[in-house]
Parts: sequence; structure tokens; C-alpha cells
Amino acid sequence: LIPGTTTPPASSGGGDGIVASATVAGMCASPRSGINPETGRAYPDTSGTLDNEKSWVRGWIDETYLWYGEVPTTLKAADYATPVAWFNVLKTPLTTSSGRAKDRFHFTYNTEVYRQLSQGGVSAGYGMETAAVRSSPPRDIRIALVEPSSPANTAGLKRGAKILTIDGVDVVNSTGTANVNAINGALSPKAVGESHTFTFEVGGVAQSPVQLTAANVTSTPVQNVQVIDTGSGRVGYLLFNDHITTSEAQLIDAVNTFKQGAGIQDLVLDMRYNGGGQLLIASRLAYMISSPGVTSGKTFEQLAFNDKNPFHLTVAQTLTPFVGTSRTGQALPTLGLSRVTVLTGPDTCSASESVINSLRGVGVTVNLVGGTTCGKPYGFYPQDNCGTTYFAIQFKGVNQQGYGDYSDGFAPTAGCTVADDFNHQLGDKAEARLAAALALRSTSSCSVGSTKAAVQGLDKATEPAAEQPYLPGRSPLRENRLIDLPDPA
Repeated sequence: LIPGTTTPPASSGGGDGIVASATVAGMCASPRSGINPETGRAYPDTSGTLDNEKSWVRGWIDETYLWYGEVPTTLKAADYATPVAWFNVLKTPLTTSSGRAKDRFHFTYNTEVYRQLSQGGVSAGYGMETAAVRSSPPRDIRIALVEPSSPANTAGLKRGAKILTIDGVDVVNSTGTANVNAINGALSPKAVGESHTFTFEVGGVAQSPVQLTAANVTSTPVQNVQVIDTGSGRVGYLLFNDHITTSEAQLIDAVNTFKQGAGIQDLVLDMRYNGGGQLLIASRLAYMISSPGVTSGKTFEQLAFNDKNPFHLTVAQTLTPFVGTSRTGQALPTLGLSRVTVLTGPDTCSASESVINSLRGVGVTVNLVGGTTCGKPYGFYPQDNCGTTYFAIQFKGVNQQGYGDYSDGFAPTAGCTVADDFNHQLGDKAEARLAAALALRSTSSCSVGSTKAAVQGLDKATEPAAEQPYLPGRSPLRENRLIDLPDPA
């Protein structure tokens, strides 16, 4: 989001102390009734209080949080009005070697919203992702991508359009909390039917106002699958935006396209906007890129937990293999590639970084073109309690070689730091990052791209032109490595 203000927690009573989370699990101030569509069984909720819910949160953190021993002991539940507000402060205050917060990933979701988004990619919105090329005045907010069959697509909007105004507010130059909040609110609509009026600039020319009304938009996680003919062979390209359930079939279809008659020699995997998601999707993708001879018997990722071993896993259970079958048990196709080029940026996160790290762990050459990735070798077992799903970091992932220390991200291959190019559509051979990837393949150099170092921090007054574009207002669910706990039933 565009930088704004924060609100301190309100005060309420109770919830102090640490008890076993199991003793207060499902004791809810507003218990749910009916059948859980995820499990097909009745919700486990019983009548309880907010203090019960806060007690569950504190117990769950103490038992499962990777850095439970670093959580400040001076915090009081009574100072936080809700279980979510209480959860938000129960994390390590320490920083990484670069000075960034060690835990930048603590978050919650309404459980039903999470179910719909993680399984089918359904969420309320316009169907456009926006990127902040510059987030402080004079701002430069662009459309990064548009979902097919979405309100934004119907309105004829395309990547690269610059937002000038929203509901009459000057997006480029306005200041003040009210204006910032209005811009942020319109960029991230909360409900279906919410409407806002935008004006865009395309090719330096202001366009007529466009009214966008939020709808339930279904993400298309795999797009622009194509084969590019080059002087030295055929190269596959695909844009992969989300490790969600529906992406599996689309990834399989893409790999089959590359295999059947295409005969590609290399692959450019565009994950510049892929924040992550389900680890098993990442594992299957990596398996399909490589070959069974390389990945057989190897570890895609091993999970390291806190010293309490909170989920009582054996060593074998902490190992995620390179999965060679689909969710339905069908054998996956493979490309048999010994190298792959990944287009990256600060929104390339978590499960996407696992693909990079784990392929490197078995000897596949992974070249990176674009910007430094987000730096998240951590993940979650999402846990529902009383209609809220909590995401607290519970494990760190390492590859076959035991490497997982990339909390400050993976940097591009030498000479391949390339700015995001909003003057071309994704998948266009002239788009800067794709052009650099193709040049790297043919000449061993990303010479067509900018070699200017990407800057991860935003709003750096000394180097405003060096800001690294990022996607503001993005769902934290889309910047994760997610694994489901085994069903107790």
C-alpha cells in the first residue's frame, strides 16, 4: 500500500497467560454452525469468549511459532481488543543482517475467504494488479497485469497504464492521510459491487474516466504459454502467478504443450509476480521442469521446526520430495531440462523461491533475470480457530544440499538486473526481462537489459529513480509457502 498511518490497539480485558491451545480450541465468542465445506463435517466451534480465543492464540504461538522464545514477554492480552490484534504483536522483534524485520510475514485471514482464494483463486476485485514504480509523490502506479474475463479486462485496460486519479483524487501528487487512505481503499476493494472511477494515462495521453466495479474475480494462474523460435532453438515461455490448486492442471497443460510437437530446448519461467502458495504445487512444477533421473529420491525441501517439534513429525515427514504425480495420482510429464531461466522481482516469494532453491539443490542451473526476490525461506501450517485462519511462521525450508539462508532474497545472475518494463505486455519478446533472458541464452549475457542495481527499499529520497516496483495492497496469502496439516480424522 501507499505509506499511510497505523492505529494503536484498543484496550479490552482478559486473555493473559499461556495455556495449551488444545484446551481452548474452538471456544468462540461467535461460534459457527452448519457444515464446513472444506471438511464436509460440522464446525467444531462451541460457545466461548474473546478471552478464550486470545488464550488459544497465545498458546498456539508458544507451541508452534519458529521463534517462540523471541516473543516479548511484557505484552498483555488485555491491551488488545481482539484475538487478531493480539496475534499481530506476538512475533519476534529481531532483524536480519540487512536490517529488515526478521518476521515480515505474520498475518490472518477470514477462513472462508482463505478457502475460496487458496483453492480457486476467487477474490473481490477488478482483476488488475497494480505496481508501484514510485510510491511517494510524484507517484507512478501502473497496471502490472490484467486477469482475463475481469472488469478491468472488459474495460479494455492493459499492462502499463498509469493511474492519474481515483474518484477525483490526484494519485500522482496528492498528500495527506485522507487522500492516501482513499487511494489505498479504491485500489483494494473489500466487497463485490464496490465502485470507483479511475483515469489512466496510456502512451503519455490521459484517457477518459473509467468506472470499475469490484466482482468475484477468478485468478488464471498460468497465462501466455507460448513457444518462441530463436536462432539457436525453441524456448518455452509461461507466466505463472499463483501456486493455487487450479494452477496444477494449467501447469500440466503448459508442459504438455511444450513437449508435444514444440520440442523446446529451454524454458523461461516468469514468476516476477508470483508470491507463492502451496508447496506441493512448487514441488510438482520443479519435477516437471527437470527429469526423474535427476530428482528421483531427492529432497525438494526439508522443513525445520522449533525445538518443541510442535507437529510431532518424524524426520521422514519433514521431507517434501519432488512429487511426480498429480493430486489425482496421474504421472506428471517432464521437460528434462538441465537449466531454466526465471524472471524475478521483489514479489517473487516463498514457494516461488523454493522452486529456484530446490532445483539448484539437485544441480539444475537456474538463471535469474530481473530483480532480487523477496527473501522468504519460511512457511506455515495455516490454522483455523473460530472462523479466523492464523498464519504464524512455523518452519524454515532447506534444499537437498541443506541450503535455505536467503532471508534477504536471491539476487539476479550477474549482469542480469533488469527493470520491469511496463511499455510492453508480458510475454512480448521485446519486454525487457524476457528479451534479456533470450539474450542470456544465446550470448551468455543479458546485454539488452539495464544493469542498474535494483533497490528493494521504497521511498528513498536520495535515489527516487531506483525504486524497485512492487505490488501494493497484495494479499499476504499470495506471498507464502503453505502446507496443510494432516486431517486428524
